[in-house]
Amino acid sequence: MSGPGRGQAWQALVPETLHDSVQEALSAVYGRLAFECLGPVTGGASGALALRLRQGGRDRLMRVETGKMPMRNPHQYTCMETAAQAGVAPALHYVDAEAGVAVMDFVPTVPLDQYPGGQEALARALGALARDLQATAPFPELFDFRGLTGRLLAVAESRSEPGLLDRHRAALERLTATLDWDSAAHVSSHNDPNPRNVLFDGERLWLIDWESACRNDAYVDLAIMADAMAGTPAVKRVLFDAWLGRAARAAETERLERVIVLTRLYYACLLFAVAGPSDDTLTDLSAPTPEAFQAQLAGATIPTPQILQTLARMRLRDFLEGWNALEGT
Repeated sequence: MSGPGRGQAWQALVPETLHDSVQEALSAVYGRLAFECLGPVTGGASGALALRLRQGGRDRLMRVETGKMPMRNPHQYTCMETAAQAGVAPALHYVDAEAGVAVMDFVPTVPLDQYPGGQEALARALGALARDLQATAPFPELFDFRGLTGRLLAVAESRSEPGLLDRHRAALERLTATLDWDSAAHVSSHNDPNPRNVLFDGERLWLIDWESACRNDAYVDLAIMADAMAGTPAVKRVLFDAWLGRAARAAETERLERVIVLTRLYYACLLFAVAGPSDDTLTDLSAPTPEAFQAQLAGATIPTPQILQTLARMRLRDFLEGWNALEGT
């Protein structure tokens, strides 16, 4: 068992430079009550350390930023608190935004494919979750999603053979020029609601990991959910209609498809940026099928630079395929 000032496992898991900040969080949450650190919780891609804590039969999760990246979102904890107050994110018990430490309810997870009612029921729940988030007071502004995608593409271009990404650049410029975008109507957005960040506790869904959260176009979260978790056009329609609260109109469906394509390029270039520079210039965009990629992983859980670069090439392929479908080419 561990208590304030005499932690057992957590001190060996947390960098020494963060011990004082973590101790302050533990003291604020538990006072002098004894608690147990059950060890790290794995599976996140943010790089933050997550520790499962237990006291009196109740589990909580302590999230600790172990490094501050140059592109760190200064508003992520404000967004997390707003989402928690709305019941979209797990309840918070402690937040120190400057230190990068937060303690929240631990959510025991059930695989999404076990959601009662199957894919369509899950899609309806996802649409409702996004709608509830967007009903909150708007998050702070951080970036223009279209502009950020262009800047990330420039990073990928700088690490690629000249001309390799010319089609992607031309498609992005055309997409940006034809996609209506009203910043005055933007809403609270998670900006990364992929299956890793959507938890099912056996009764309801939660969103976690708010590093990318800010105000954004309302379709962005829907597009990411639809592309990652709606396996068929029919399920995608269920998700979209559930979010709208009515049947989608043709123009709305067409816009969703365009935003889906935009998010594919965003993810591709973000993955290149996260993977970091390579000694070799990218000269080939060939990528495996999703099935072949899963076979190649062979149970790997750590996203190595090679894995991230492969995922990026897959997303670049998916972006062009989606763009060509939109353009009828």
